Amino acid sequence: MYKLYGTTKSRAMRPLWLLEELGLPYALIPTDPRSAEALAVSPQGKIPVLETDEGIILDSVAQMTYLADRHGGFTHPAGTFLRARQDALTNTILETFDAVLWAYGKHSFVLPEEHRIAAVKPSLKWQFGRYSEVMGQMIGDGPYLMGDDPVVPDILLAHCCGWALGRGFDVDATVRDHMNTMRARPAFRRANAHG
Repeated sequence: MYKLYGTTKSRAMRPLWLLEELGLPYALIPTDPRSAEALAVSPQGKIPVLETDEGIILDSVAQMTYLADRHGGFTHPAGTFLRARQDALTNTILETFDAVLWAYGKHSFVLPEEHRIAAVKPSLKWQFGRYSEVMGQMIGDGPYLMGDDPVVPDILLAHCCGWALGRGFDVDATVRDHMNTMRARPAFRRANAHG
């Protein structure tokens, strides 16, 4: 059985959601960042942490990729063109959505107050809005990013959009529709019920 350390209000929601989608047994260990529990399994005290029979996996996207590959769901086979497109979408979302949201978070509550720069926040919101418009143009006929079946970047994008809306960011209507489609899935509701 997998053990996932984190909370639904963090990036742990991503692998938690995928565990539910794949119907895998797991235990969620409610853990805050930099807590004693987090430091016991993560050198920097970061969450989420996925404990497997083989060891610890850090990073939510690495965890999702591992679970998808290992259990044959929410992914295309490694070495295929479709997998390359899937990985490109994952990396694009990380570079444009997740990175901007994390920078905003760092300047809001993560960094010590003397290192926070409030003046950067409007620029980050503008960047996110621009990236959101471009992503809206990239979303095809769907209902998911790559067609009829959801893959890892669908969860990643939906999670980032929820995070953005919670912080008052503008999210393109097409991207918001994608998030709503993903959040209507029973696995999302089961995962979110842990909150």
